[in-house]
Amino acid sequence: MSNNAYITEETIEGADDGPLAGRTVAVKDNISTEGVRTTAGSAMLEDYVPPYDATVVERLKAAGATIPGKANMDEFGMGTTTETSNFGPTENPAAEGHVPGGSSGGSAAAVAAGEADLALGSDTGGSVRCPAAFCGVVGIKPTYGLVSRYGLIAYANSLEQIGPIAPTVEDAAELLEVIAGPDPHDATTRDATDEIGGPDPDGRRDYAFADAADGDVEGLEIGIPTELLDGADEAVVETFWDAIDELEAKGASYHEVDLPSVEHAVEAYYVIAMSEASSNLARFDGVRYGRSGGYDGNWNETFATAREDGFGEEVKRRILLGTYALSAGYHDKYYKKAQDARAWVKEDFDSALSEADVLASPTMPVPPMERGESLDDPLKMYLADANTTPVNLANLPAISVPAGETDDGLPVGVQVIGPAFGERTIIRAGSALA
Repeated sequence: MSNNAYITEETIEGADDGPLAGRTVAVKDNISTEGVRTTAGSAMLEDYVPPYDATVVERLKAAGATIPGKANMDEFGMGTTTETSNFGPTENPAAEGHVPGGSSGGSAAAVAAGEADLALGSDTGGSVRCPAAFCGVVGIKPTYGLVSRYGLIAYANSLEQIGPIAPTVEDAAELLEVIAGPDPHDATTRDATDEIGGPDPDGRRDYAFADAADGDVEGLEIGIPTELLDGADEAVVETFWDAIDELEAKGASYHEVDLPSVEHAVEAYYVIAMSEASSNLARFDGVRYGRSGGYDGNWNETFATAREDGFGEEVKRRILLGTYALSAGYHDKYYKKAQDARAWVKEDFDSALSEADVLASPTMPVPPMERGESLDDPLKMYLADANTTPVNLANLPAISVPAGETDDGLPVGVQVIGPAFGERTIIRAGSALA
């Protein structure tokens, strides 16, 4: 593919019929596919072929979907631009010369370019919503526990969720219906029948997400967190308020809310995410998992060689920082404080959502960056996640929908955040814009 949206283009056929029959779904390359190479964008797993399907892949195949290939991504999901992939960067089909966002940039680019009807990504700190916003498509980060993570190559277990990317809100909602629901292989999933949907004839859950994409926002109360507008690009803020005006014209109302804890959300997120990454990626030592370092009589040297050759610079950086945060003498200073900040973020969101049906903000505080712009400045890349990471810390659902473009023609997305298992509400609000 011309925009390098795919790592592997091996087709996986689904059932002959089902709700996704005749439709193609690109799958991010950190989601396991039986018999088809799954690399997580890393040289460490360059030749890894899983012996099993992730639960979401099983559900795609049962629903009749065809998987045309594995989508490119930032290595192990660590990045905001899809430039850290061992297989090269992905182009943004909606903004030439700019990044497609990350880490699910290949998934969003495939949909935006028409190379796939739908796609799956994973969202640890915005990795579905960011590329959706940068590529002018729709992305949903589900409530933690709504979608099984079984078969997802772990980055940060307590934060990440698999989510759909699609051209329209209704398409994304239809894909979410297919992949949602409890899974005995993943103890963090739960039966959300009381909150959304009810049992259907085959024993799964019919959440009726697509039915909610009716654009009816009459009486919807929107909270606007002022902290998520502070410091955002002027063109992004202007486009955001145009979208809010559109929702207001359709019967919604809004008021400003305070989320003081989000000032510390990015720092807390990266301490937690990097700490969990340090633990998760310890298994890739060239012996248990990953490319071999070639045993030369010294196991320490063997492990070091495997990791030096197998991991890219961004992954090494995050492993080192996470290991430091968890080390003796620093655990309470960094990791424990980050978890305290996470609890504060959750309390702030719950308080704000007690007085509003949804919260809304720009998805990203900046338009798509030019390629190469943030590679030499990791801190700039981390700060770009300021509007998305708080949602993952609070384990809430959020949707990014296209809101328009800057004067330079760069896509801008609006993020709508709901209470836990409030997917139908955010889908309804998002459908009024897209």
